[in-house]
Amino acid sequence: MVAERYTVDLNKPLVFQVGHLGEEYQEWIHQPIVCVEGPRFFESDFWEFLTRTVWWAIPTIWLPVVCYVLSISARKGLTFPQIGLIVAFGVLTWTLLEYTLHRFLFHIQTKSYWANTAHYLLHGCHHKHPQDGLRLVFPPTATAILLVPLWKLLHLLATPATAPAILGGILFGYVMYDITHYYLHHGQPKEPTFKHLKKYHLNHHFRIQDKGYGITSSLWDKVFGTLPGIKAAQKKS
Repeated sequence: MVAERYTVDLNKPLVFQVGHLGEEYQEWIHQPIVCVEGPRFFESDFWEFLTRTVWWAIPTIWLPVVCYVLSISARKGLTFPQIGLIVAFGVLTWTLLEYTLHRFLFHIQTKSYWANTAHYLLHGCHHKHPQDGLRLVFPPTATAILLVPLWKLLHLLATPATAPAILGGILFGYVMYDITHYYLHHGQPKEPTFKHLKKYHLNHHFRIQDKGYGITSSLWDKVFGTLPGIKAAQKKS
């Protein structure tokens, strides 16, 4: 007996449907629907609201927090050059986190109902609807929750003066990541660096999804051997 394939109804809330795809889920999310208007996720208006974030909310909310934590380091005696170096270290740390999370968590292979559902909320929705402008940046509520254990971890690993500056650097790197990510999908860059980044990222979406995990930089793709080759990209296309 051949099991009937599950069909997702795009006119209904998607989150609790995608889990039924089973092993076909990974293939489904990598068949993108290019539409600026995103799908509905939940029946509940409250939960639906929490999944939608305008891009400008990210710098508006988090850049003041960056300034505040940097001021803590300054009040504890660090000089501005010292804070600048620590922030640069924090930004570099973020780029590695960006790469690691994207490669090993966001692109984890799932097939069970709840694993597919969780993955769709985390990253699968972005690959299925890559131009959904309200789900391109990370919801501030989720970011705030994740910052709590990160803050505690940094205070275990660093001094009371340096921990806030490291957090400020990581958070600043995250803000630049989310803004850049949005721009790569919805902007029309003319500057060569951003033109390259846009081509590099869209190549990850539409041609070779198992390479090119960096968003703000291809640095760690080069380090860890996941830089997509030109021939491979052309073959995939």
